[in-house]
Amino acid sequence: MAVQLSVAARNARLDAIETAIGTSAIIKIRTGTPPANCAASDTGTVLATINLDSDWAAAASSGTKAFQGTMQDASADASGTAAHFRLYASNGTTCHMQGTVGTSGADLNLTSVSITSGDPITISSFVLTDANA
Repeated sequence: MAVQLSVAARNARLDAIETAIGTSAIIKIRTGTPPANCAASDTGTVLATINLDSDWAAAASSGTKAFQGTMQDASADASGTAAHFRLYASNGTTCHMQGTVGTSGADLNLTSVSITSGDPITISSFVLTDANA
């Protein structure tokens, strides 16, 4: 049998992620293949930089943690096809999370992955789900 955690333990683990990353985190949406892991150097072109609110995620509930607040870049940094994201501490250089970008079923979802420089970019959904249920 695989290890199973209670909902309370899963929620605590998810809330610890926000605590470790800190307030006012930054998401950078990029082109191309993501790096092997968060410790590896950035890859791809930055298409959008989104400065998250100070309290950027709701308290975990039922083993999930939803991002909240304004998740928008009013003016995209460059044109291209969004393929991955990296979530940084407020310094914009310490990567704590990365994942796929798509229009549905990805780790981070946009209304379109085709980004044009200067256009507004809005994250349509971003929810973390803890495993070990």
